[in-house]
This record gives sequence, C-alpha cells and structure tokens, in this order.
Amino acid sequence: MEDLVVQKKRVVVIGGGVGGSLFAKTLQNDADVFLIDSKEYFEITWASLRSMVEPSFAKRSVINHSEYLPNARVVTSSATDLTDKEVLTAQGRAIAYDYLVIATGHQDFGGVTKDDKLLHYQAEHDKIKSANSILIVGGGPTGVELAGEIAVDFPDKKVKLVHRGDRLLEFIGENAGKKALNWLISKKVEVILGQSVNLDDSSDGTYKTSGGETITADCHFNCTGKSVASSWLQKTILGRSLDSRGRLMVDANLRVKGFENIFGIGDITDIPELKQGYLAQQHAIVAAKNVMLLIEGGNPSKMEVHKPAPALALVSLGRRDAVAQILCISMVGRLPGMIKSRDLFVGKTRKTLGLRSDID
Repeated sequence: MEDLVVQKKRVVVIGGGVGGSLFAKTLQNDADVFLIDSKEYFEITWASLRSMVEPSFAKRSVINHSEYLPNARVVTSSATDLTDKEVLTAQGRAIAYDYLVIATGHQDFGGVTKDDKLLHYQAEHDKIKSANSILIVGGGPTGVELAGEIAVDFPDKKVKLVHRGDRLLEFIGENAGKKALNWLISKKVEVILGQSVNLDDSSDGTYKTSGGETITADCHFNCTGKSVASSWLQKTILGRSLDSRGRLMVDANLRVKGFENIFGIGDITDIPELKQGYLAQQHAIVAAKNVMLLIEGGNPSKMEVHKPAPALALVSLGRRDAVAQILCISMVGRLPGMIKSRDLFVGKTRKTLGLRSDID
C-alpha cells in the first residue's frame, strides 16, 4: 500500500522584517510557508545607523531571505489586497492561505535587492564624509543614535540636532532623555529642542526652524518617525480591525480580533508596549507556536499568550556607550553600551535565523 502524502498547511507571511522573518524561519519545515515582501532581504534595522558611518557593517546586517529560508518560498512583491482565502500581490498573483500573518511594521522605502541597500549605505557614508556640517531632524531613537554615530566616528563634523519635542527620546523616561542630551552635548552636538524644520522649504543648505532660526548645513538627515505600513489594509477584510492609529487590533494570542486564522505581529499591532525589535521576535515565537498548535488540531484554549512587556529600551550612543531605560531606572555610559553598542545584536540576530554570527 502506498504511503499517503499529507498536504502541508499553507502559511502566508506578509512582511519580511524582524517578526515576519523569524516567524517564517521557525515554521518553514512544518508548513508550506510563503513570505511576501517588497524586498529580497531582511535587514536588522537597529544596525542601519552604524551602516551609515561604516558601510561594510551592512554586509552582516542585510541578509537575503533565501539565506535563512531554504525551505520557504519568497515572493518579492508588496501585498495589495486580501480576502478570507488568499492574498493578492502587486504583481497580480493570488496566493491562497490556510493561515495568514501580518508583519508589515512601518513604512520602509529601501532598495529591492541587497546590492541596492549596500549602495545606499555607501552613498550615505560618502554624504557624511564629505560634509563639514550636518543637520539631523528628529530627536527620537533614530536621530539620537545617528548623532551619536557621527559624533564618535567623525568628531570634527559640526552636528546639529533639531527636535520638535521638549525633550529627547520621548518614548521613554525623562531622565533617560536628559542623560542622552548631556552625552550629546559632551560630544559637541548642538541640540535645539521645541522646534521643527520644514525640509521642503530649504534651499542651498539653508534651513528655517519653526522658531525663526536659520541653520546652515552641508547635508541633512530626516529622522522623524515612519508611519505604520497598514494603509493598504483599510479596504480589505481587515479594515475594521485597524484602530484609529492604523494598528491591527490583536488578542492575547496575537490573532487579529474577529479572525481565527489571521495573526498580527510586530510594530503593526496595537499591543500597549514599546515598539522594539526584541518584542517583534517574541511575537513571532508566540504566533508560530499558536499556528502550529492549530495546524496539529490542538485546542485553541491552549494557545500561548503574549503579555505586554514592561518598559525596556537601549539606545546606542556611538560604539561604546548607550542610554538604557529599565522599568523606572535609567543609566548612561559604558555599562549599557557593553550590552548593545559594540555589535548592535547583529551576531545574535543572525544566529537566531540559523546563520553564522560573522561572514567570510
């Protein structure tokens, strides 16, 4: 009697960022996994600012999906619509699913190929290297980390950071923001708080702030926040599952509310916690266990639960220092820097995907 061939369940993941990549990697041997992503690679995004001052760093932090997904199928396209049975892509392809995971995170406008991205970082490096004065707009983690990277690697550059808020790093505690501010000042970074810059109204390296100040700089970097990549969902079956901020409403098992076979993970979810890479990884692990339980016919009441995480944040300040917020405690300097700033968790993240921490 011939062996019966059991058809694997089809699991479609939309978004190849921190959460989507790990989810796809985790289930690729147990399900028929499709990863739909607008680019051919996964990027360790919290390493992107180091790549701007050291372009070769991106060779480790930008990873082709094919490297860690030998048993999954990668579709290089954006998703444009979905029904209760299939996902439609910008290429006009319809991909059926048994289970669906939305992991599109925030808007990203990087290149399609790894080579595109590496060339982008080389161009950004050349831009920094050739400038004498640099304007950074935005005092969240991206702006603060970029200012730190430039101040450490190019100490002779005149760096000015403008932030519309009354303190830096508003997503964490006030003391942590003050410590980051003092560190930047100690590195001769000029910080202007309570003002914004209209980058569309600049000309010939001259910028105007909302407070009437004139700033001259050889180049600028816009480090203001990116919007959630959920606008395409508004006219789909998940349109009513978006909250007022465009985030997917999920339950404790990470299922999109109102759906039994659709999950949401990462920054796109409405979970009341800081939007951090390590939390997207935790979401991926929980969701993967839950999808496997359902595939195996398990009792949904036995699904794993994700509990919103307490405040924990590490913001690197150059290659050795960092500012940390752990619950109500904040600290700055070499101690938190030892945790993150040297390698920015790149080696650890590569190992999580089953890859060597370094490359040849």
